[in-house]
Amino acid sequence: METRVSSTRGGLLSAAADVHVVFVLPGREATSVEEPLRALVAAEVKRRRFRARVGAVLAIDHGEAKARRTLIVAGLGEADRGAVERVHLAAAAAARAAAARGARRIALAVPELAGLDETPAVRVVVEGVQLGTYRFGRYRGSDGQDGETPARRLDRIVIAGAAPAAVRRGAAEAMAMVRGVGLARDLVNTPPADADPQALEQAARALARERGLAVRVLGPRALEREKMSALLAVGQGSDVEPRLVHLAYRPRRKARQRLAFVGKGITFDSGGYDLKSPSNMLTMKSDMAGGAAVLGAISAVAELELSVEVHAVVPLAENLVSGGAYKPGDVLRSRAGKTIEISNTDAEGRLALADALSWTRDRVRPDAMVDVATLTGACVVALGPLAAGLMTRDDALAERVLAAAGRAGEKVWRMPLFPEYEEMLKSDIADMRNTGERWGGALTAGLFLARFAGDTPWAHLDIAGPAWMDKQHPFWGKGGSGAAVLTLVELARGA
Repeated sequence: METRVSSTRGGLLSAAADVHVVFVLPGREATSVEEPLRALVAAEVKRRRFRARVGAVLAIDHGEAKARRTLIVAGLGEADRGAVERVHLAAAAAARAAAARGARRIALAVPELAGLDETPAVRVVVEGVQLGTYRFGRYRGSDGQDGETPARRLDRIVIAGAAPAAVRRGAAEAMAMVRGVGLARDLVNTPPADADPQALEQAARALARERGLAVRVLGPRALEREKMSALLAVGQGSDVEPRLVHLAYRPRRKARQRLAFVGKGITFDSGGYDLKSPSNMLTMKSDMAGGAAVLGAISAVAELELSVEVHAVVPLAENLVSGGAYKPGDVLRSRAGKTIEISNTDAEGRLALADALSWTRDRVRPDAMVDVATLTGACVVALGPLAAGLMTRDDALAERVLAAAGRAGEKVWRMPLFPEYEEMLKSDIADMRNTGERWGGALTAGLFLARFAGDTPWAHLDIAGPAWMDKQHPFWGKGGSGAAVLTLVELARGA
């Protein structure tokens, strides 16, 4: 059963709920709490030395035995992060604490932070609660527990302190976002045997039926006709044939703009003949996180009925080792006609994206396109596990993506595309190599992709860090995070 969201006209503590949540700022841990609990909270804050760091929670039980209830004080932290990120973290941490106590109904006050109006504040709170309690349970028994995630979702979220109309709008927007991120997380978390290119095609077709999207799939013969030899080469070592999935959302009213989101869909990456180590291969079911993100984004865009035309393009393949797999030293001819010497078979994502970008540029003719990919370990070295790297030569598009990421509460950092580094991609026998030198690997990957975007405004998001969480994160969870979904939706919303 889906979580319901409602509003209350009274104060937070009068709302019918198992757990009440109040958001507080450092130095004001008790002053934001309603009477008659303010003195109790002040005493508990002092006794437990609680500080309202972002995501910190303090659970206080109160009331008579037969009417025992819990108040959770959730810290918003300092203003060294964006308002959306702070509320996401605080709401997620509070929701997890409430669910761990067996709560089914949770009431939350609307946080007051600069930059967040009422409806966006409601949206961000609901996103935090829902995504903070996400749990991938497809392969668990009815009583399975992992010791870290709550066993059940909340039945109801009550928002106190906001107008009913703002709650309705904010909740509707949030649930569309949550379903989009949830779809991406589910796809990434699914084992590779159940999420191969054929299974991803079926998932895309199911999404198209559910959201009323146009769908087109290019199988091996169509890929050959389109001369997409780079994508075909990546998948030729697998028994499951590669393909390209194209979903299109067209609004009922005139579209303000046409956007294309191109997501890397390598459903499992062994590294090919440049084989990955066993430890690095273990999470390579997540190498299709870019493709999952663009599917999640177009799902939310369609549910929100935004006035922008959006296309999701996902090249799908498995990069495996066999007698038919492509090899180091091979030369491929891309759809764009450029030849590529294979210097590393583990740099396969950019090959699939090269053909997909070329196809999208010519067939979709978007006003702008953004590719999303778990592309390079070098980007993780540069930015760590929580931030995506943004690369583009288009300053206006860069500003739009960064602004969208800010509204989404995601960490995105722009990285340079130095023209001098083009030299690293030179080949002795072809137009280019698919990898550069050791240093600047994220940047040379971006420079490689830029050659296939043509004159179309283009940006590249390397989500190799945030796409997969090795440790439990209050908001992004553990495992597949759904990184970039929220940013892409906000980019479409602001188009």
